[in-house]
Amino acid sequence: MSDRKIPAAALWALGLTQIIGYGTLYYSFGILVPSIALEFAWPEQWVFGALSASLLAGGLFAPTAGRWADRFGAGRVMAFGSLAAAAALVACAIAPGRVSFVLALMAMELASAFVLYSAAFVAIVQIGGARAQRSITHLTLIAGFATLFWPLTAALHEYLSWREVYLAFAFINVAICLPIHAWLARLSRRADKNASATPAAAGPAGGPVAFTARDRSRVFLLMLGGFAIEGFVLSSILVHMVPLTAALGLGSAGLVVTTLFGPSQVASRLINMLFGGRLAQTWLAVIGATLLPLGLVVLLATTPSVAGAIAFVILFGLGSGLASIVGGTLPLELFGRERYGARLGWVTAARQFSSVLAPFALAMAMAGLGVQPSLWFTAAAGMLGILAFFAIILIRRQPLAPVMLTSTN
Repeated sequence: MSDRKIPAAALWALGLTQIIGYGTLYYSFGILVPSIALEFAWPEQWVFGALSASLLAGGLFAPTAGRWADRFGAGRVMAFGSLAAAAALVACAIAPGRVSFVLALMAMELASAFVLYSAAFVAIVQIGGARAQRSITHLTLIAGFATLFWPLTAALHEYLSWREVYLAFAFINVAICLPIHAWLARLSRRADKNASATPAAAGPAGGPVAFTARDRSRVFLLMLGGFAIEGFVLSSILVHMVPLTAALGLGSAGLVVTTLFGPSQVASRLINMLFGGRLAQTWLAVIGATLLPLGLVVLLATTPSVAGAIAFVILFGLGSGLASIVGGTLPLELFGRERYGARLGWVTAARQFSSVLAPFALAMAMAGLGVQPSLWFTAAAGMLGILAFFAIILIRRQPLAPVMLTSTN
């Protein structure tokens, strides 16, 4: 792999498509749900249930989307995804009834597998070569501004119906994202030609690890397990964060405290961008996985202290920010560029599957066991994620001894 990097203009443009993608396909939904539920005479929880089913379908399709990105190029796949996302948004906007709306929503989340982080990370690797890890960190920092679509959607909805908002979002995907993704497809093809004309160089962090076939499978499964556990902990707490703080006796202060989550998430990405360049991604994964249950333990040990709740939200935000980074960089460090898209697709599937089930599981646990026992259980589950990533570090060290012995003979 050549020592090239993705052009700054391309990285910023790709970041813009992530802001638009996450904003139009995901963040806008919660703002529009009350109007959608009212028009279809449907309880809001059922509308959110339709979204959960759609996210699950998108997660199950993610490995296939990743394989296509490997085979045809991420830029081409993302260009197709822009058209598919726009078509799905139009289908949502013109849906005459519940069934057609749910089918269009599923199409929208299937399209997201082609245009969001999984595909964007593959595009960076295909264009950016050996310096892809740092570019992935930069991209997650830029994409953090996708939450701007909360106030933007609310502002548009004051003047437009929810159907007209979705039509406007469809236009944005075609007018802005499609040309950028088509340009990235050309950059990717140019990078492939340049790479084939130059000798291969060391991959990220010195190249993929030389695992045995058995260890390679074990590491892959441990990695998926670790990311699935992270997804479970993050999703279960984030969905219930505001009511949780109220149930723990924080009252209205809990709502104010939760606003620190977003800035903490962005701060973790910025800190990693500035100071984490030489840290192995396996250790970064351990740190990110540790921050999540640590935050819960701090919350439970200090409740109903506002200071403890602030520490919890900051730790949780830092852990979430790191999780979004290592989701792209850890598979690259462990296995290299070959079949990177397919592996990233499996990571997305593992995270999304657990994320869909987590809010319901925590709600049932809180109803049966109470709030505090349920949070202790969630913290214990998070600790299993730490063990999964740490086990990868132990396995990674094993092949070194035979290599050293061979080199001295």
